[in-house]
Amino acid sequence: MINRRDFLKNAALASATALTAPSLIRSAYASDPIKVGALYSMTGGLSVVEKLLASGVQMAISEINAAGGVLGRPVEVVVEDGASDPKTFSERASSLIVKDKIQTIFGCHTSASRKAVLPIFERRNAMLFYQTHYEGFECSRNVVYTGAVPNQQLYNYIPWIVKTLGKKKFFLVGSNYVYPREMAKVVKILLEQNGAEWVADEYLELGHSEWAPMVSKIKDSGADVVLSNVVGDSIISFYREYKNQGMSQDTVPICATVTSEIEIAAMGPEYAAGSYTSFPYFMSIDTPANKTFIENFRTFVGDPTAVTYHSLEAAYFQVFLWKQAVEKAGALDPDAIRSAIRGQSYDAPGGKVTIDADNLHCWLTPRIGQWQADGQSKVVNEYPEPIKPLPYAAYGETADNLFCTPNGLDQAKLK
Repeated sequence: MINRRDFLKNAALASATALTAPSLIRSAYASDPIKVGALYSMTGGLSVVEKLLASGVQMAISEINAAGGVLGRPVEVVVEDGASDPKTFSERASSLIVKDKIQTIFGCHTSASRKAVLPIFERRNAMLFYQTHYEGFECSRNVVYTGAVPNQQLYNYIPWIVKTLGKKKFFLVGSNYVYPREMAKVVKILLEQNGAEWVADEYLELGHSEWAPMVSKIKDSGADVVLSNVVGDSIISFYREYKNQGMSQDTVPICATVTSEIEIAAMGPEYAAGSYTSFPYFMSIDTPANKTFIENFRTFVGDPTAVTYHSLEAAYFQVFLWKQAVEKAGALDPDAIRSAIRGQSYDAPGGKVTIDADNLHCWLTPRIGQWQADGQSKVVNEYPEPIKPLPYAAYGETADNLFCTPNGLDQAKLK
């Protein structure tokens, strides 16, 4: 079992080996280290994914330390284990902030864990960097959101499915919690705008594995496309049953908002070949920066077959955005970071990202990938540039009518 201190010294050790000149080492580590937190599930059902996110944070810090640290000081990571349980996440967040007096924490993966810790961050005025694509409907001065929000996954996706794939009858299926239901709200708005319709909107509990009845329902529905907001292990069961019942991705494709390289590898690529996902980042992005990122990550975790995916990339690049904000502010306190990080940009493995000056969410480039027989995606559609995040898109928020502003949420605009 991995305890909360296992990774405390990793970043400093990694950077020390990278600096070959003793004088450089003395210069880089002349001051006390800056401590940050990494709050992820190192045990429990979510640990397979969240350990990778923790590794993404640690790799970024090791690279920062190798280049001299932050404000001339090395960075140390205190890792806490949320144990795949929202209550434990809350307890560990309190420990990091109150006991360890850490003001910046990278972490959480699910909306449930983020919601569990949010009151602590707001009450103690600490900063959380949250890397997972999520449903929006949140506006906190104490969170920097670097994953996609619904408009960055769906505004390109639904029109493309209708116009390019020629699909008009959507079967919406998701896991039964907030993310799939909020995504479905945006999908329905976009379907109406694009002259399409939804023939069903169905939900099954998280972790559900018996998909035969639902796939049969899809077969009998008359739908010509499935919009999937299914998450977690249920994705694997769903895709396998879909193929087992003879459903063709050519005829009635699954178009997902969650299925990533992680789930494709777990289910076997033959079950997903021909289906689609909308994400800002795919491992298959063919640029030198992304190839270097993949190679470095595989080396860092000691696995030559490790895959990278959207949340992992965001976990990695958000650390550099934090570094830039600290160095711009010349300070480590949350108020200074919050002010300095607005408008910060970074050339991430998937392209340029920018923290929105209004809502602390991230400008990202929407992409659509079609899964191939080798388990990788082929990017079939890509915006020419990053787009503004609109966390309240399901409720009418637009770039000209913002609900989430530097002053907080404008409650009067919520319908």
